[in-house]
Amino acid sequence: MKPLFSQGPSTTARLILLVMLSVLLLTLDHRQGLTDPLRRHLSTLTHPIKMAAELPGNLIDLTGESLRSRRELIAENQRLRDRQKIYEARLQRLDALEVENIRLRRLLDSSYELERPVLIAELMQVDLDPFSHLLQIDKGSAAGVHVGQPVIDSTGVIGQVERVSRLSATVRLISDPSHGLPVQVNRNGLRTVALGTGRINTLSITSLPNNADIRAGDLLVTSGLGGRFPAGYPVGEVRQVVTDPGEPFSRIEVDPLGALGRVQEVLLILERPGRGPDNPAEATPGADDE
Repeated sequence: MKPLFSQGPSTTARLILLVMLSVLLLTLDHRQGLTDPLRRHLSTLTHPIKMAAELPGNLIDLTGESLRSRRELIAENQRLRDRQKIYEARLQRLDALEVENIRLRRLLDSSYELERPVLIAELMQVDLDPFSHLLQIDKGSAAGVHVGQPVIDSTGVIGQVERVSRLSATVRLISDPSHGLPVQVNRNGLRTVALGTGRINTLSITSLPNNADIRAGDLLVTSGLGGRFPAGYPVGEVRQVVTDPGEPFSRIEVDPLGALGRVQEVLLILERPGRGPDNPAEATPGADDE
């Protein structure tokens, strides 16, 4: 015989009761915050587990960011090195342009002091054979260059034009062994001829007697004789005067003032407006129209 009331609530009744209890707890929690302390404690307890779970992803992100930063730094460093090279190249060019500008300004200032029209020409070729000191310049008959035309730089006489083509010309330096230039001592007007020696840094005078009034340090300028070089252009400075009682003439060495071995641009002295070459008859044979 079964005892009375031994059977409990049905499953459906239990489910409904649990649902109602859950709703009640959710409502109370929403309004009263009954479970906030519990959530805080659970959050504290689970934080290490959460950090451990996120650690691999964070390491991957950090490694990727580090690699990207390193690549960016390498690329930026390379760009800066390239830019530095460009700037260094530009700086070298600017230095060269500055030197060239100073040199041209000196040439132009020199031409202004000469009070004669001049033509600036650049060197194309240099031939400093011991027996022939020649320069080739980039101006020819098309620019008004003629045979015998005086050539100077900013410091002194260089030489004179020997051959002319349409677009270039050949200049024989005053240091050439076959060249002679009428000069005078600027201090007293004593006239003589300065001869080339085949050495780029030395001229010689062999036609003055031992008692001539010339001494070391004297400035030699063009005398104007011969009609090629106008008077007054600096040629050189007397280095030494050697006299021998047994010889009738002194041996005189002269330092050229023109930069014969270092010149890059030269000045060709033009004729004054309305005048032709000083020696037109001599200018014709060497000219050609190549």
